[in-house]
Amino acid sequence: MKLTLGISPCPNDTFIFDALVNGRLDTGGLELEVFHEDVQTLNRWALAGRLDVTKLSAGVLREVAGGYALLDAGGALGHGVGPLLVARPGAVFDPATSTVAIPGEQTTAHLLFSMVHPGAARKRFLLFSEIEAAVAAGEVDAGVIIHESRFTYEARGLVRLLDLGEAWEERTGAPVPLGGIVARRSLGPGLLLRLDRLVRASLEAARAGGDALSPYVKQHAQALEESVMRQHIDLYVNEHSLSLGPEGRRALEILLAVQAGLGGRAPLSLAELLAPHLLEG
Repeated sequence: MKLTLGISPCPNDTFIFDALVNGRLDTGGLELEVFHEDVQTLNRWALAGRLDVTKLSAGVLREVAGGYALLDAGGALGHGVGPLLVARPGAVFDPATSTVAIPGEQTTAHLLFSMVHPGAARKRFLLFSEIEAAVAAGEVDAGVIIHESRFTYEARGLVRLLDLGEAWEERTGAPVPLGGIVARRSLGPGLLLRLDRLVRASLEAARAGGDALSPYVKQHAQALEESVMRQHIDLYVNEHSLSLGPEGRRALEILLAVQAGLGGRAPLSLAELLAPHLLEG
């Protein structure tokens, strides 16, 4: 059986999926056609139902819950992992008048920014890798950065105005839910469980490989220095990547409630997101 899989080229995703997509696990005949795209593209594709299995932002889970179920393994959430609002030195950010670059309308970064600045009106949605340069060049007044930009913005001469993850944690006491792995509900409970176990086994295999970064991770890391790749993996791949756990589930429940409040809609329950095998316990 052949399935399509979408993940980002970022080191955390390629680290987690390396063994699975490169034939180092027994998949029982399951084949994966892999697409590497930025998370906002993957969000749009999920909204269109394009792929069988995909990484996406936690902020878009509500919109795709009818067609996709959230797996337990492979997600990105934790403490100290949230997006940062950055600007040029001396800048004063006014949400009413300042222009701000955001890495995609459906991203969790946008949701967290909107939680802090619900009245911000001058937003520009850019590819996440373009935001640092846009801020540094004065094309926008500030930018919300994610992924490896957390480790490189200071080298571009930018300063942090606000850690949106810290703002979330202070308000909720929960880890920041950034993204997760979903699969088509139509695949059925048995295959969803199998995929979940394969993702977890792939991560366990990566961890068993020690500190050396694989060629697959390096190939897709957009010419990042190895030290930045390792920082990226160490920050975004943690115990919640193996399993959401009670704390991860609580974080998602809070996110769904916040999202509903911002949009003036009834909250979605966590049970409506999860793959069937995750509802048994």
